[in-house]
Amino acid sequence: MRKKIFAAVLTVLLTGCSPPTSDVMESLTISDTAQAYTTAETAEMTETAETSEKETPDVIYEETAEPKTLPLTEKSYSGTMLSTEYLKPLGRTHNEKDILWLPHSASGAEFTMDGTYCSVTLAGDSMANTGSRARFAAYVNGERVLDEMISEKEMTFEIFALEEFEARYTTEAEATNIIIEPSSEKVTITLIKLSEALHSTVGIKSIDVVSKGDISPTKEKDLKIEFIGDSLTCGYGVDDEVSSHHFSTKTEDATKAFAYKTAQILDADYSLVSYSGFGIISGYTSIKGVKSGDYTVPEMYEALAYSSGNYNGYNAADTPWDFSQFQPDIVVICLGANDQTYTGSNEELMREYTDGYVKFLKQIRRHNPDAYFVCCLGLVSDGLFESVCTAAEEYTEQTSDGRITAVHLPVQDGTTGYAADYHPTAATYNDAAVLLAKEISSVISLLRLTN
Repeated sequence: MRKKIFAAVLTVLLTGCSPPTSDVMESLTISDTAQAYTTAETAEMTETAETSEKETPDVIYEETAEPKTLPLTEKSYSGTMLSTEYLKPLGRTHNEKDILWLPHSASGAEFTMDGTYCSVTLAGDSMANTGSRARFAAYVNGERVLDEMISEKEMTFEIFALEEFEARYTTEAEATNIIIEPSSEKVTITLIKLSEALHSTVGIKSIDVVSKGDISPTKEKDLKIEFIGDSLTCGYGVDDEVSSHHFSTKTEDATKAFAYKTAQILDADYSLVSYSGFGIISGYTSIKGVKSGDYTVPEMYEALAYSSGNYNGYNAADTPWDFSQFQPDIVVICLGANDQTYTGSNEELMREYTDGYVKFLKQIRRHNPDAYFVCCLGLVSDGLFESVCTAAEEYTEQTSDGRITAVHLPVQDGTTGYAADYHPTAATYNDAAVLLAKEISSVISLLRLTN
């Protein structure tokens, strides 16, 4: 009888129906007791039931408690909260005036969250209202969801918004409640500056989320690579495959160039220090033998970055770079295409380039004591590659430091097209990245064997 009554009540709880009437309950009782038992049978049944109850107590039916989860709350990260406690820096970044500045190509920040919403507020520098404004992108789980030019002093962009909802049921004594709540999602948010430092910078003013708990920096990778280069590292004109067109920050995308792609192939953390038109002893010049000496990477290497843009009087060049923030395992140097416009095939000027290269290698070593150097040249010109090899050899002779190699990158032949000002296309960069990643993998394998 008790089982039937319990079954009826359970049906009510699960279906939400009205409880049985008194007539139904009475019929259950009558039908259960209408059988004739003798006194002896009844006594025997009572004794058996009492013994059974002592041996096996009644099962108590209790609602299973739901696992405790953090509630969804609105949070804003700004000022000093834009730090490694919550964000993983990508490349060289710096917090100045409560803004996290992203000066260089592919510099940015990355974090994970479990939530329903994310937006970012950006600060544009003095170049925001010019043709040299910065280009910025955002990714959710590796998929680009935003690609914008920073045209104002302050701009807010929605990065992630989850509109799905889930139903949760709770059963009480005489009713079933339905609770509708947002269904959160665990995602990785990546914020990246696509254009280079030379023309403009962009800063993160705040990151606003609706999440369970705080946002968290993504994990550091096992391999760290610094790339030092020129327009080939910056991705100059890669989004404009018309060779007669010229430079624009709108068509510059470092994530499509060989350096960033090499880091992706090797699953490495990276830092790019690169300026279009720059070299080691001379920047790009239209007259051979006439040096463009103001555009050299060694002069800018120890600063956060060099840029034409500023923010309320602040320029990235005012900040010395703290090398302890990123100690690479590998340093890739790809400089010489612009120097060659100065040296041509003049042996004396090529010797000047070699000497300057050796000096720069020593400068890099002072700040990166444990890194292995990979010196590469090619893609658009390789006339100074032998000078690069000579510089690597002389560096080893002068310092007894053999942690260095030279890699030739094949010069493009047009089979994969040309980008603006005859720069490589994304397809050309793909091939170069595969080759360079293979060479770096060989270096890593050799280092593991020797260690």
